[in-house]
Amino acid sequence: MKRAEKAERIQKILDRLYPETPIPLDHEDPFTLLVAVVLSAQCTDERVNLVTPGLFARAATPAAMAKLPVQTIRSKIKSCGLAPAKAKNIAALSKILVAEHGGRVPESFEALEALPGVGHKTASVVMTQAFGRPAFPVDTHIHRLAARWGLSTGRNVEQTERDLKRVFPEESWGRVHLQMIYFGREHCPARGHDLAACPVCGWAASKARIAAEAPG
Repeated sequence: MKRAEKAERIQKILDRLYPETPIPLDHEDPFTLLVAVVLSAQCTDERVNLVTPGLFARAATPAAMAKLPVQTIRSKIKSCGLAPAKAKNIAALSKILVAEHGGRVPESFEALEALPGVGHKTASVVMTQAFGRPAFPVDTHIHRLAARWGLSTGRNVEQTERDLKRVFPEESWGRVHLQMIYFGREHCPARGHDLAACPVCGWAASKARIAAEAPG
């Protein structure tokens, strides 16, 4: 089966399982989404959603966040992984937003990726989820699913992103990204997964991969 045909079948399964795709990170606007995504690196969405209400109660805009001492930000996010670095980045990016972007989150990949602590994946999430721009954020989990399903042979997330963009329609990128996240959590875990019984892996994965990843 060609990749495009496989992707079309996968998309139908994902649309059936997840007709609605709420954004997992709680936020109110592009800035609070940006901060939440920065915090989500090496941290669960659930943990981020526990941390952000206290942080945003103190500062929910770039101007307010820029005025907070780094130590205060750190104290509010200390249960997130890499809290010291994240606190410095959140403070720094907030100051840049105020100084260079009129206190607003910019709507361009170039400007977003120039912010401290914001890589391509974070910028992609903000572009598609905050601004509705075409983007296909790929993290290690989506990278893993794309390989299992034979949609990409990419050795890194950059190649996997290019491969997924080729086989899924542009208008579906943001939705499929979220659907794959939900599917991975509920049906396709990294370890101890019976690929043969999976709604997608059972037919999309190669026989060699199904055998190689068989539990036990």
